[in-house]
Amino acid sequence: MTKFSPFALATVVVLASQNASAFTGPMPKAISFSSKSSLRMWTPSIKSGARDEILGPITNYCEDLYSVVRRKTRTVECGPIKFGSDHPIVRQTMATTDTADVEKSIEQIMRCADKGFDLVRITVQGKREANAAMKIREGLFQKGYDIPLCADMHFQPKVALMVADAVEKIRINPGNFADGRKDFEEKVYETEDDYVKEREYLFSAMLPLVEKCKQLNRAMRIGTNHGSLSSRVLSFYGDTPRGMVESAIEFADICRSQDYHNFVFSMKASNPLVMVQSYRLLAAEQYRLGWDYPLHLGVTEAGEGEDGRMKSAIGIGTLLADGIGDTIRVSLTEDPEFEYEPCSKLAKMATSRLAITPQADARQKATKKYVDTRDITTFERRKGKTLEKKEEESVDASGFLNQDGSVISAVTLEMLTKENIPYLYAGLGCKTAVGMPFKDIATSDSIFLRKVPPSTDSVARTALRRLAEVSVGLIAPADELEKDPLPNSIALMSLEDAIAKNGKLPAGAIRLAVTINGDEDDDDIKKIKDLDPAMVMLNTAPHVSTLHASRRVFEIFKAEGIQTSVIHHYEVNTEESDDLALEIGTRVGSLLTDGLGDGVIVEEVGGQNKLALDFLRKASFSLLQGCRMRSTKTEFVSCPSCGRTLFDLQETTAKITEATGHLPGVTVAVMGCIVNGPGEMADADFGYVGTIPGKIDLYYGKEVVRKSIPEEDAVNELVDLIKEYGMWKDKETADEEEELVAA
Repeated sequence: MTKFSPFALATVVVLASQNASAFTGPMPKAISFSSKSSLRMWTPSIKSGARDEILGPITNYCEDLYSVVRRKTRTVECGPIKFGSDHPIVRQTMATTDTADVEKSIEQIMRCADKGFDLVRITVQGKREANAAMKIREGLFQKGYDIPLCADMHFQPKVALMVADAVEKIRINPGNFADGRKDFEEKVYETEDDYVKEREYLFSAMLPLVEKCKQLNRAMRIGTNHGSLSSRVLSFYGDTPRGMVESAIEFADICRSQDYHNFVFSMKASNPLVMVQSYRLLAAEQYRLGWDYPLHLGVTEAGEGEDGRMKSAIGIGTLLADGIGDTIRVSLTEDPEFEYEPCSKLAKMATSRLAITPQADARQKATKKYVDTRDITTFERRKGKTLEKKEEESVDASGFLNQDGSVISAVTLEMLTKENIPYLYAGLGCKTAVGMPFKDIATSDSIFLRKVPPSTDSVARTALRRLAEVSVGLIAPADELEKDPLPNSIALMSLEDAIAKNGKLPAGAIRLAVTINGDEDDDDIKKIKDLDPAMVMLNTAPHVSTLHASRRVFEIFKAEGIQTSVIHHYEVNTEESDDLALEIGTRVGSLLTDGLGDGVIVEEVGGQNKLALDFLRKASFSLLQGCRMRSTKTEFVSCPSCGRTLFDLQETTAKITEATGHLPGVTVAVMGCIVNGPGEMADADFGYVGTIPGKIDLYYGKEVVRKSIPEEDAVNELVDLIKEYGMWKDKETADEEEELVAA
């Protein structure tokens, strides 16, 4: 057997006065060792390979890969509510008031409780806020509100001890609770033992809070944040999901050493892909370790409006779709009450997909069998083939799909009337010059026509011809094209018809597209390779599980080496724009976060036509950008505001968005305070961070480059900074756009 150092083999923190019976779950093989202060045992090292050697490799990250079953957890008590798989998903938010303003805080928390939230988190920066928290708790009780409170703690172990007397739950951030000074000093560890030795300080700082929470039966959240990993963890593990997980496990070991188990984990990140991978990795490690602690889900700094809801749905919805998650928060740069609807809807959507629901169970059982080979420890996007221009074709088909993710828009005959054509071009995101359409950065790549205008309709046919001439694909059902050919079109056939016709195209069509519903036999799906269509449109049958049927299709494609681009065809029947972001973020985003898919078409069905073409296109691009595929506008990482915020976050975010929102490929972080500021800008090019009231620091990456700028000048200074680093371009006026297109 391979030999490991004592530090590598240590498995769970245990004081000399305690014994292994304090721990739940299977006890891994372990050895204890003497340190200078006391006997300790820690979870086996992942870096040395000890964990794999002792416990075996990671196997599963969810209860069932082929049906939606909630991950089994223990129950964690938090005042009158309970977290865990035996209880409904807990919905929570965070107050934005100054915690020291007791009356305003009580009023806002009451509004949140009246809205339906189960828990509210408050900011506790110091002793003043800890004392205020006690008054807030008492004031709420006096008014008949028993909604539990969670204190959000950073940097202040002693203050955390104080506030534990007042609130039902403490959130600690492993990145800065004990060793998280806001710097990015690179530490050098010659050996893993050097890294492990620094745990002594963590243990000493954390132990009093653990003892008090156990004594008072307080709940705790060990809340790791991608952007605020300590310099110690960053230096050893890098800015990675693995670093997030290992940071949390260290603190859990300390809790478990005291036989304290009333805690939950979280693995938040502003990047939904990082967030999903981190939670899955933590869930997988819990299975391996025999742990069963609940998980709190959230995409941190998601932003506002549709984009914030979309990113939250992508991250939270993806995990809930696999039965992972026991409590959720949708972090929006809006008043906390506005977080309730998306939060509640995501919870309801998750419940409706559980296999305990008869309809969901039937869909999951109806999905044909397959073997899921996804590796949740890494991320690799499947990239389908794009199209190439052919000399014999009069249009350039290379623009019909985009290598970073395609958006296809559904177009109706009504949109092709003379009076509506200008609105059609605008809805598709085209620039126009003298009435002629041209592609822009966020123009639909192709359009889908369920009905083709007759060749006698010269107005509609001319509009379509002009779109094709600027490399917009024209997709239409083959049977429609057989009735009345459309030049340079893409003929869409069911897989069954395409096989029967051997892919023969109707007159006028230049490429083949195949639509599948995920319920076809394996052998039929394999025939797509020989058909070699331009694209596959995946529109799952209503009687099968969209998630599992889609995963099955991609598994067959992978096994057969089929490289055809796959466009997710999502049919929507809703009047609510916010609902759309949640639906496609959850149902399509849960596939794109695994790299499964090359684009999307969102088609409104039911004949309502309540959602504008422009809105559906923008929502589709927002989905792709949220899944880190195709960037068509500035990406904003914007914190949701709390009692620490040093400026009006909503107003400032609106100003920054107006000034810089036209810069695709640029990411701007807007942070209300320094707590998560530099760290949460791990994914950002530029940062706007409050430091003291009225003063702003500007960052390039993780480096402060301009300090203490008066707030009234800071947005203009940010623009200057973007220009300085060569990432600025001026907004185009309508006249400039027309001149550019004409040229």
